[in-house]
Amino acid sequence: MFFAQGLFGEIDLTTAYINRVATAVPPFDVHDAFRRFAQSLFRGDRRNGLLFQRMAEKSGIEHRYSYLPPSNRPESEAVDGERFYLRGDFPDTAARMRRFERCAPELAQTAVERLELGSDRERITHLLITCCTGFSAPGLDHEVVERCKLPTSVERTMIGFMGCYAAINALKLARHIVRSEPSARVLILNIELCTLHLKETTDLEQVLSFLLFGDGCAACLVSADPVGTALDSFRAVLVPGTRELITWNIRDFGFDMVLSGQVPATIHDALQTHMDEILAGAPVEAIDLWAVHPGGRTVLDAVERAFGLGPQALAASRDVLRRYGNMSSATVMFVIEKMLRSGARGRSGCAMSFGPGLTAETMLFRTAA
Repeated sequence: MFFAQGLFGEIDLTTAYINRVATAVPPFDVHDAFRRFAQSLFRGDRRNGLLFQRMAEKSGIEHRYSYLPPSNRPESEAVDGERFYLRGDFPDTAARMRRFERCAPELAQTAVERLELGSDRERITHLLITCCTGFSAPGLDHEVVERCKLPTSVERTMIGFMGCYAAINALKLARHIVRSEPSARVLILNIELCTLHLKETTDLEQVLSFLLFGDGCAACLVSADPVGTALDSFRAVLVPGTRELITWNIRDFGFDMVLSGQVPATIHDALQTHMDEILAGAPVEAIDLWAVHPGGRTVLDAVERAFGLGPQALAASRDVLRRYGNMSSATVMFVIEKMLRSGARGRSGCAMSFGPGLTAETMLFRTAA
């Protein structure tokens, strides 16, 4: 910790740390089944069918997970084994939210249990949850308190509908909490069930968007204990005139995603323009670890070009993309968890996520010595 001079004298500014991270995904790998379904949507459109096939092969994704089991009959009317998605009769938003209410608490509980909180369970003071794929009240926060036997006095905050960059905002809020209350122990959950929003459409851009997304949950503990990863500083970059490039709207048949093909180039230009602010004046060479949200292969390529990074700099992000796809807000925490498991000590790092706005949320961090 360090001290700063304030209006009433010295102020104790406590350093906040991500002490540990745990992750979880549902049991079923649906990537191949969902890809086959998407390909079938273009049977009467050879041009777009070939374009989708080419993009799918270059996506860098091999697995995505869901609570919906894949269909064993690729040509059947059902996309999944539970017949949740039936060709010509996809479920409305109410049905999708009922499935979210049933499955999301189970996944959240799995991730929390993998944190192995032990005696820390009774010491949790705050619960922060990010999610943009399902809502109800009483909702996930109540369910997590009950299922995970957290103190009923825990302060709960839902960070909703911010998309892929919400995890960085949750870490930012946790840092504020710990710096103002050094004894605070903040449990953060980033949980998304993206596969509940599959669409039956021939809009190529929308189909390509859903080629990316899978389900997942990350849980982490943030406190003043000097273990894990120190949260040093944050910087948000909101790019003017780009609000239509990434949108996520609640409609009658699930949530509608628009992910423009202009996103990677826009991210590249924004990062180059604001590089000095994001890195707090440090040279790129001073950053040892890059925890970049793998929003897609082309997004990672854009970040790599913007900072002039070597081919191995984003290896952790590319591996998470390959193994899980884009899990919206949970994804960057999967990358950070992978870095923590690597045992790197005394290293400087930069994390970033991108989402609606178009917004880049960035964070500088240090692994404990």
